[in-house]
Amino acid sequence: MKSLFTLLFPLFAVQYALAVSPSPAPADQAEAVRGSNAFAVDLYAQLRTQPGNLFFSPESISTAFGMAYAGANGQTATEMQHVFHFTLPPDRLHPAMSILLAEMNAQHTDYELRVADALWAQQDATFLPNYLKLIQTDYGAGFRPVDFKTSPDGVRATINQWIADQTNGKIQGLLGPGSVTVATRLVLTNAIYFKGTWLNQFIPTYTEDEDFHLTAKQSVKTPMMNRNGGYSYYDGGSFQELELPYKGDLSMVVLLPREIGGLPALEKSFTAENASKWIKNLAPVEKVILSLPRFTMTQQFELSSALSAMGMAQAFSNSADFSGMTGKPDFAISAAIHKAYIDVNEQGTEAAAATAIIMVATAMQQREPEPPPIVFNADHPFLFLIRDTTSGAILFLGRVTDPTK
Repeated sequence: MKSLFTLLFPLFAVQYALAVSPSPAPADQAEAVRGSNAFAVDLYAQLRTQPGNLFFSPESISTAFGMAYAGANGQTATEMQHVFHFTLPPDRLHPAMSILLAEMNAQHTDYELRVADALWAQQDATFLPNYLKLIQTDYGAGFRPVDFKTSPDGVRATINQWIADQTNGKIQGLLGPGSVTVATRLVLTNAIYFKGTWLNQFIPTYTEDEDFHLTAKQSVKTPMMNRNGGYSYYDGGSFQELELPYKGDLSMVVLLPREIGGLPALEKSFTAENASKWIKNLAPVEKVILSLPRFTMTQQFELSSALSAMGMAQAFSNSADFSGMTGKPDFAISAAIHKAYIDVNEQGTEAAAATAIIMVATAMQQREPEPPPIVFNADHPFLFLIRDTTSGAILFLGRVTDPTK
């Protein structure tokens, strides 16, 4: 009989210590990042069909499912490997992810970026020592015995509070009523927190209410931040790309269609290969006249349908094989819940996300005339991402179709 297993992933987190295994080769870390970014773009392609704003943390989701993948076998593991682009063998993948997590959790002078994991398990359930050791060593996940059988709502409240604590209160009530039941046996949680300050901040008095064009015929008034200065920029023809650095090693990249209604076409061309190429094409320019809306959004998704459509249906079925956790195929994922928050303002950015995977019981160089400045006016729908400029990892990904919502 299968049991309930949940994974939660919030974006704001407290720091944890990783018992790091021997350092993997830099090539392994780069491959882990490449796979995570490919998953990010694939998932965006699945989620972009829904209307409105969009925001999620592929890093959070990949980390949580990395812990689940560590306990997967057979076809279940093969499908997860395909969807998440886990191209390294497990004995190299998990240590590579461990190093990436350790780097994110290192002390940062200019910004906050921390990650935390925990394993909430039924207190009388038996898990394989090798599995517990792996998630402790490579994911820093502490083992927390709880009693799902007699107090599922109490445990749900405890986990939700943990999520809220790790995300500075930005992710509340991730697990809704009924999501944790007496059949639950395991909940894996991941929390990641980011708060950064722009390297070149916007001056608040320059922010003005201006038109943001939802469509060619419809607009809303929204606070637009304005600044002139040097940035890394790329002219993609049908779109413009601008990188806004934070203090430290992170940046926001904004992809802005030339046409007001050009976002769907841009999204269609937003592949992992193109995303990497476009970022590499960024080059410094001396002056950009920049306008960017101030915005805050909270998004929540149930990811099982999207992930199944991407090719990992078995993990959500009675045929799921997570026998690497307990020695028996006891678990199947019934839901994968992700919630994300972001606030972009004149000072910088604060972002948070959470994911829950639930398993249930089943039956310039010379003096010349200066060229005209580049105008980057994000007054219509655009795509954006936040990335680690050192590793290249995409931490957050989304779009703004209406900054007032």
